[in-house]
Order: sequence, then structure tokens, then C-alpha cells
Amino acid sequence: MNDVIATLVMSEEWVQVRRRIFRQLIESLLYEQILSIPIVESKAASTYVIHGHSHTGAKVKYTFYAMHKLSFDRIRLTETPVMRITSEEETEADSIPQFLQEIACCLPTSEPQLAQFIAELQQTHLKDTLSLRWNNHQEDPDMSDYDEWESTLIEGHPYHPCYKSRMGFTLADNKRYGPEFSPEFTLVWIALHQDVAKISLSTSLGTYSQFVQQQLGEEWELLMSKLPQLASREVPYVLLPVHPWQWEQHIALLCTDQIRKGEIIYLGRAGDSYRPQQSIRTMTNVTNRDKPYVKLPLNIVNTSSGRILAGHTIINAARISDWLGHIVTEDTYLQELELIVLKEMVGVTYDLPQFPNLFEQQMYGSLGTIWRESLHPYLHAEEHALPFAACSHVNKRGIPLIEPWICKYGLDIWTTSLLRVVIVPLVHLLYAHGAALESHAQNMIIVMKQGWPVRLALKDFHDGIRYCPWALHSNEYPQIEYPPPNHQKVNRNSFIEKEDPKEVKDFLLDALMFINLTDLAWFMEKHFGLHESRWWDIAVKIIKDYQAHFPNLGERFDHFQVFSPEVEVEKLTYRRLDENPDDCVHRVRNPLYVVMNESRKE
Repeated sequence: MNDVIATLVMSEEWVQVRRRIFRQLIESLLYEQILSIPIVESKAASTYVIHGHSHTGAKVKYTFYAMHKLSFDRIRLTETPVMRITSEEETEADSIPQFLQEIACCLPTSEPQLAQFIAELQQTHLKDTLSLRWNNHQEDPDMSDYDEWESTLIEGHPYHPCYKSRMGFTLADNKRYGPEFSPEFTLVWIALHQDVAKISLSTSLGTYSQFVQQQLGEEWELLMSKLPQLASREVPYVLLPVHPWQWEQHIALLCTDQIRKGEIIYLGRAGDSYRPQQSIRTMTNVTNRDKPYVKLPLNIVNTSSGRILAGHTIINAARISDWLGHIVTEDTYLQELELIVLKEMVGVTYDLPQFPNLFEQQMYGSLGTIWRESLHPYLHAEEHALPFAACSHVNKRGIPLIEPWICKYGLDIWTTSLLRVVIVPLVHLLYAHGAALESHAQNMIIVMKQGWPVRLALKDFHDGIRYCPWALHSNEYPQIEYPPPNHQKVNRNSFIEKEDPKEVKDFLLDALMFINLTDLAWFMEKHFGLHESRWWDIAVKIIKDYQAHFPNLGERFDHFQVFSPEVEVEKLTYRRLDENPDDCVHRVRNPLYVVMNESRKE
């Protein structure tokens, strides 16, 4: 692999990725006020300087151009490279580790924490360069093939500087299991002693055994026939898929005692072929695309999160999906919108019996699975679907994917349709049902007809929803399983129920608008000349039109005030630098409020 790294660091793609990481890193350091540099409120880019010291103590300056944007007061660096200036020379900044070490005195972090952050940035640099070099030799997928797009989108998180760190994956692992390389593989299947297996099923299904048999087909009998030979005693077992990397690098190494005792039995590779989606741990069934997607835990870290699946979220998956599916079925307005919710039908987890102990800490959230409905059975004739992130995709000729549709229908008309399809069902769930979905780009799918946005599909509900219990109708209450006490060490923000409606509203606006729609707004401004103020003006009008259509929800408009002056959003880079990030949020100006008040003045 050393020769691969040598090739990567000498490539043009290495420079491209380095410049992108520098932009996202500095933008987040400024925006989250980790670096105290006042930003001028100007539509034009201004020059800024970050001061530091070299390892010899000599003064160093880093200069760049940036502008203050309307969208949540975000900071945006220009494409001009960051420059490093000393008393002897002025050159392009070409080392992210050097940059962070030279400004370390300005960062609220310890040396070990900074070293970990630098390691995540370096891994992002290597892995994204590998992705970019691979992608440059591939053809763009069929425009209408949703499954292909789930693997083709290689960009990663548009704000987080560690957008492709995948800590735990080697470069070889990354190429073997990274979605952008379109790998196809069968899953490892194990038998789990029934006493340590906890199962959650949708009410629409039969038994777990019947479901697994449907997924495995003829191979189910083959795997079951192995059990009498491998089991140390005649007791009930349940079959469970495991990601091949997870089995080899984590489960098989930690669970030797459980394997020896017959609590876990390895049955081998079996079943259909799968391909990873954008989120890495969710798999598309390549053999039969109408079959469910499979979500499997991976003990890696990407962006700010470990990619495990906590046991309580697995158990909540089917319960929340049943509840949300019932809401959509019973709500005539959501039926008119033909909203799709891809329900998480089945969850099974290794039920660790005691808290806390060392083994349990190592195994927490590491063994389990969630099956989610496939999109394809929901699509009508002539419909095609795209992951929402594809809306900002540019092909190898520099042409945006959405350009032909904008040329066909008109910029303002097409944009309005897109935003209406995205915003209306989500604000209706918020206002009418007191529920907010974590609708970032990976969790939303746009359904189109001939390039015209017609409806929305949503996914990932086991931990991607927040609601106010008092705002739910009595027959809608989901019977969720609460997180164990030690879960807060893993994810401090994973609490589905919120009493304060501001927290629920901010949860929606953070995911949907702060990152998702903001970055698409900038994309539309850059490629099509649609100013971001016009973008948010369209969004405001869509929400106001919705409110006019439902005057009976007026009290809820006040409770869930999406036009509040400020919104609480996460500080994603601060979380990587602070050793004890109890409160990784800050309040920023809401562009919906700003634009609405400016239009009133006019």
C-alpha cells in the first residue's frame, strides 16, 4: 500500500482535496468561533489573516479570502488557495497538519485531542484522493438509476472537514467497502443464541424466522442444516447478518469466548449480493432491488460519529416506523402529497446483559441489524428517483446534473417545485404531528417525472426523529425503548422525546436547512445565478402558503416557530477538538426570519 500512498500524495487530486479540506476546516473554525476573527458583513470577499508560529518560534501568517453569507451567517471561503506567509517566503499552504500545529496556541484543545483531529483530517485527505482518482476514470451513471447514484456520489459532508475520515478502515478496506468504488459482496451470517438476541418486528410482518427465510431463499435451509453440527447444545438460535469487515476486524476478535461457548456460531458467507450506499453501513440488495436494504454497524468513525447501531435504536426502528407509517396513512394531506416513508421493518441486536463492563463497552452497538424497505416498489411508472445530494452533482464535463431540467422548465419554476416537494411534507409533520425528521441529504430522496420534482421519500428513523410527546395525538404515541445510562458517553444528543418545541423545531432546521438547503442554495447561486436571498424567499413563501392552507394549526405555528430570529445548530468541528463536548451547539441567525422581515420592509 506504500506505493499507492506515494502515488496519491504526488497527484493533482491530492492538491484538489487538500484545498477543499482547507476551505471547510477554516470555514468551520471561523463559523464556530473556535478562532476569534471578526467577519465583515459584506457581499464581496475580504482578506483575512490567521496568525501562528512555526516550530522554531518564527511568526507565520495564513491568508485567505472569505465572505459572510445570508444563509445562517455561514462563512464561505473563495476558491483562491490559502497562502502561508513567513519573513522569507509566500507560498500556497500545502500541509494541513502544519497549519493546525502552527495555530495550536489559538485552539481550545489538548495536544492528544489535536493529534486525533489531525489524524482524521489526514485520513480524509488520503481516502478522498483515492476516491477522486478512481471516480475520474469512471462514467457517470444512468441518470434514472437510484441505486447507481447511491454509490456514485462521492462528495461526502459539505461542511464537516473530516467528511471522509472512516477511521478504522485502511486504504485497502476503503476500496473494498467504500460506496464510491461500487463493491459487491455477500454478507457474513451468524447464529445468535436466542437468549442474547433481542428482536423488533413491524406489526405487518409474521415471525423473524419467516422474514429471514424470505431474505435468504434456498440458502436458509443450507445455513440451518449447519447448526446441529456446530452448536454445542440443542437450543434455539436466530440468524443474523454481519458486515464482512465487522466480523473480521471486530466481532471475531472480541467474541472468542462467546464463539467457544456456542453463544455465537459462524455460518459463513451466504445470500444475495449487496452494495454499500452513501452512508457506508447501509447496503443495497443488488440481486433483487425490491428486497429490503440492510443497515449494519461498523466500528469506524466518520465525520463526528461512530457508525455503530445502539441496541435501543435497533429496537425502536420498527416501532417508530409503524407509528410514522400510520401517521402518513391516516393523514389525508400527506396522502395527497404521496409522501413515501421507507419503513424500518425489522431490527435484531445482540442483547448485552450487564452494565457496565469492559467487554460490553467494546461490544456496545457492534452487533445487530436493521432492514429497511426498498424504494423501488413505491415508484410509479415513469418516475425516477435521486438521492437529494445528487441535486448538486457536477459531471466530468463540469455540467450540473440538474441543468437540463432547469433549461426545460425554467430556473424559478423548477426551484420552487423542488423546494415545495422538500419543505411542505416536513413542516406538515412538524406542525400537525409535533415530529421533526433529521432530513439531511443522505436521508432524503427526490422522486421525479422527466426531471420534474413530484414527491419526497424519507428514510432513517431509528434515531433520526425528535418529537414533543404533548404535541402528539393520543393514538399516535410510539412505545419507544429509552437509551441505557452509558449511551450518553457515545451519543449525547440521541434522545427522541423533547418537551421543548424549540429543540424539535431546531432539529428539523439544523438538518434540513443549515447544511442541506444552504449548500444547495450556494450551488444554485454559483451555477445558475439564483441569489441565495431569492432561494430563501421562495422557501418563506412556501411555508407561508402552507400556513394559510391550515389556519386551524395557528397555535402550533407559534409553538414550532420556524421563523424564529435564531436557530440552534451543531458545532461539528468543535466536537472534534473539545475533550468533553457537553454543549456542541451555538445560536445563529435564521435566514427565513431575515428574508421575511426584509420583504415586509419592502
